[in-house]
Amino acid sequence: MATVSMRDMLKAGVHFGHQTRYWNPKMKPFIFGARNKVHIINLEKTVPMFNEALAELNKIAARKGKNPFRWY
Repeated sequence: MATVSMRDMLKAGVHFGHQTRYWNPKMKPFIFGARNKVHIINLEKTVPMFNEALAELNKIAARKGKNPFRWY
Protein backbone atom coordinates (compact mmCIF):
# COMPACT_ATOMS: atom_id res chain seq x y z
CA MET A 1 0.00 0.00 0.00
CA ALA A 2 1.30 3.45 -0.89
CA THR A 3 1.96 6.03 1.79
CA VAL A 4 3.03 9.63 1.64
CA SER A 5 6.05 10.86 3.59
CA MET A 6 6.67 14.24 5.13
CA ARG A 7 9.42 14.78 2.55
CA ASP A 8 6.89 14.18 -0.26
CA MET A 9 4.55 16.75 1.24
CA LEU A 10 7.34 19.30 1.69
CA LYS A 11 8.40 18.88 -1.95
CA ALA A 12 4.78 19.40 -3.05
CA GLY A 13 4.43 22.53 -0.90
CA VAL A 14 1.55 21.09 1.11
CA HIS A 15 2.75 22.93 4.21
CA PHE A 16 1.82 26.33 2.79
CA GLY A 17 -1.63 27.37 3.97
CA HIS A 18 -3.77 30.42 3.36
CA GLN A 19 -2.89 34.00 4.13
CA THR A 20 -3.00 34.70 7.85
CA ARG A 21 -5.89 37.14 7.50
CA TYR A 22 -8.17 34.39 6.11
CA TRP A 23 -7.69 31.83 8.85
CA ASN A 24 -10.36 29.84 10.64
CA PRO A 25 -9.80 29.54 14.43
CA LYS A 26 -10.78 25.84 14.27
CA MET A 27 -7.54 25.25 12.33
CA LYS A 28 -5.35 26.55 15.18
CA PRO A 29 -4.24 23.05 16.35
CA PHE A 30 -2.97 22.27 12.84
CA ILE A 31 -1.08 25.51 12.19
CA PHE A 32 2.65 25.36 12.94
CA GLY A 33 3.25 29.09 12.55
CA ALA A 34 3.26 31.91 10.01
CA ARG A 35 5.84 33.19 7.57
CA ASN A 36 5.44 36.11 5.19
CA LYS A 37 1.77 36.39 6.22
CA VAL A 38 1.07 32.77 5.19
CA HIS A 39 0.22 30.03 7.66
CA ILE A 40 2.51 27.00 7.77
CA ILE A 41 0.63 23.73 8.25
CA ASN A 42 1.96 21.27 10.85
CA LEU A 43 2.90 18.24 8.75
CA GLU A 44 3.58 16.12 11.84
CA LYS A 45 -0.19 16.07 12.33
CA THR A 46 -1.09 16.04 8.64
CA VAL A 47 0.96 13.07 7.42
CA PRO A 48 -0.55 10.37 9.69
CA MET A 49 -4.12 11.51 9.06
CA PHE A 50 -3.53 11.74 5.31
CA ASN A 51 -2.12 8.21 5.22
CA GLU A 52 -5.09 6.96 7.25
CA ALA A 53 -7.48 8.52 4.72
CA LEU A 54 -5.44 7.02 1.87
CA ALA A 55 -5.69 3.57 3.46
CA GLU A 56 -9.48 3.91 3.71
CA LEU A 57 -9.71 4.92 0.05
CA ASN A 58 -7.63 1.86 -0.86
CA LYS A 59 -10.06 -0.36 1.08
CA ILE A 60 -13.02 1.18 -0.76
CA ALA A 61 -11.30 0.73 -4.12
CA ALA A 62 -10.39 -2.89 -3.31
CA ARG A 63 -14.02 -3.81 -2.84
CA LYS A 64 -14.95 -1.79 -5.93
CA GLY A 65 -16.92 0.72 -3.91
CA LYS A 66 -17.72 4.25 -4.97
CA ASN A 67 -14.94 6.78 -4.70
CA PRO A 68 -16.22 9.74 -2.63
CA PHE A 69 -14.04 12.11 -4.68
CA ARG A 70 -14.67 13.13 -8.25
CA TRP A 71 -11.58 13.60 -10.42
CA TYR A 72 -11.87 15.75 -13.53
